[in-house]
Amino acid sequence: MDAISCIKTRRSVRRYTEEVITKEQFEQIVDSARYSPSWKNTQTIRYMLVTDRTLIDRIKDEALLGFEGNIKSLASTSSLVVLTQVNGRCGYERDGSFSTSKGTGWEMFDAGIAAQTFCLSAHEAGFGTCILGIFDDAKVGEILEVPEGQTVTCLIPMGRPKFVPDPVPRKEVADLVSYK
Repeated sequence: MDAISCIKTRRSVRRYTEEVITKEQFEQIVDSARYSPSWKNTQTIRYMLVTDRTLIDRIKDEALLGFEGNIKSLASTSSLVVLTQVNGRCGYERDGSFSTSKGTGWEMFDAGIAAQTFCLSAHEAGFGTCILGIFDDAKVGEILEVPEGQTVTCLIPMGRPKFVPDPVPRKEVADLVSYK
């Protein structure tokens, strides 16, 4: 699939078949996602595949802050990807000072780039994904025993889609651009 088709046909999928993503399929997707650009090539994003139903249910029951949409997505998936970031590198200089006025915000910027690249790679491989942002990152980190010095940035349920949602309306280009 060409890049433009991949971008235009990817949807946020929230209902999946029972098929579990294999280690080989996951690693193939990460192999593409690892080419995501990052601040000064720091490559701080890490990918964790969770297929243990008990762990997925604990996250669903204990860490989604009561947000029903995310609860339903995790109830439907048998494969959950958890993106983490290595803290204190992205946006920083070696002496610990910031190189940007964005402060720690640049860490999430890089995480967003990596998450979308991962989702596009998954879509090209025939998997559906949905990037979730409403969750308690510390609780997810506790449940999954995320290594010290890393923070959970997003949750991505994934699997073979039960159905692909219709595209949602998009703003016109004229509403998105300006010129000086």
